Amino acid sequence: MTTLALTGGRVLRPDATVTRADVLIDQDDGTIREIGDDLAADADETIDATDALVTPGFVNGHCHVAMTLLRGNADDKPLDAWLQEDIWPVEAELTADSVRAGTELGVLEMIKGGVTAFADMYFFVPTIADVVAEAGLRARLGHGVISVAKDEDAAREDAWEGLDVAEEIDGMGDGRISSAFMPHSLTTVDEQYLDEFVPAARDLGVPLHYHANETRDEVAPIVEERGVRPLAYAAEKGMLEPEDFIAHGVHLDGSEIQLLAEAGTSVIHCPASNMKLASGMAPVQRMLDAGVTVGLGTDGAASNNDLSMLDEARDAAMLGKLAADDASAVPAEAVVDMLTGATADAIGLETGRLEPGAPADLAVIDLEKPHLTPTHDLVSHLAYAAAAADVRHTICDGRVLMRDRKVLTLDEAAVRARAEAEAAALLERAEN
Repeated sequence: MTTLALTGGRVLRPDATVTRADVLIDQDDGTIREIGDDLAADADETIDATDALVTPGFVNGHCHVAMTLLRGNADDKPLDAWLQEDIWPVEAELTADSVRAGTELGVLEMIKGGVTAFADMYFFVPTIADVVAEAGLRARLGHGVISVAKDEDAAREDAWEGLDVAEEIDGMGDGRISSAFMPHSLTTVDEQYLDEFVPAARDLGVPLHYHANETRDEVAPIVEERGVRPLAYAAEKGMLEPEDFIAHGVHLDGSEIQLLAEAGTSVIHCPASNMKLASGMAPVQRMLDAGVTVGLGTDGAASNNDLSMLDEARDAAMLGKLAADDASAVPAEAVVDMLTGATADAIGLETGRLEPGAPADLAVIDLEKPHLTPTHDLVSHLAYAAAAADVRHTICDGRVLMRDRKVLTLDEAAVRARAEAEAAALLERAEN
């Protein structure tokens, strides 16, 4: 057995307390062996965590990782115009090489920000899975299924791709990669394909992930055409099960929150994207009060414009208070849970908590920073003050992915160069 100890740090426990302790990792099976005092003698290797906070690795519950190539290309527009005028025409020119380059860049950014797991909906998903496996992260991945603007043959082929990809990639990366069936949304996938392919996904045994209630324009057509709220429609289609998770949930009414709570379906809150696109303010505290599991995600870098989960945590806390008109809403402890364990639960990955036997997915936060001084309350610091650049080390499945700010599983300079070149080529193809 090969062991690694993080020594001399403060450890964020599952009950949100912080104690001084060492963390001993079994690198052979990728789990935490022990949390306690003076564990360095039991380790083959040590990492000094003095003046640092050892936390669970952060979990990004919803993103489109390869959209890093579109970062800053189209800003300051509402969602529908942004998608139809700027995003979908460019995405039509994507290739496996461009998706690989964008995924490498996004994964690099997430590792440098302490992210050890994420959920992603996009295209060329086997390529994304290859990058995730090589980089050493965990992920739940799926092909974004869309039927609008396609004839019946093309739409059915796209849905079959969603199922085939889910079966193909599940278990890759030594088991770190899981899959899901991912219809893009309730308004971009026609009813006939939901009727056909949702039961097929259930037979395959994978969860569903889709956008829901992101904007008023997404809610209104369903209400007008069907006379029910979107999540009531989703429930009719068998799309609200305990393993399922939706993205955004901005425009939920009380009946839909109750549906989510009764079904056990989770919501991934993406506050930065919702603010930038003026989509609205999700009723996060109302969902929490109802017992809904609420996770946290960045959405794509084209609508955020970064993949920092620490930025997202601060945004969630601030926006949650504004939405509830209550300074006590969405408190620091709830946000830190959303940053880690709650999002892991939402996307169905067994990570997000530091305790013996749990996966050794950790981030080490450097506390020797002016903006993290004094250290009155480190949970508060994680929610309100810490930044991605404060992450000193990132570990996933017991493997050190970043040490002293140097990513070990990717060549940072080469990744950035490839992304620059592929982004330029992608936009050139879209313009011609």
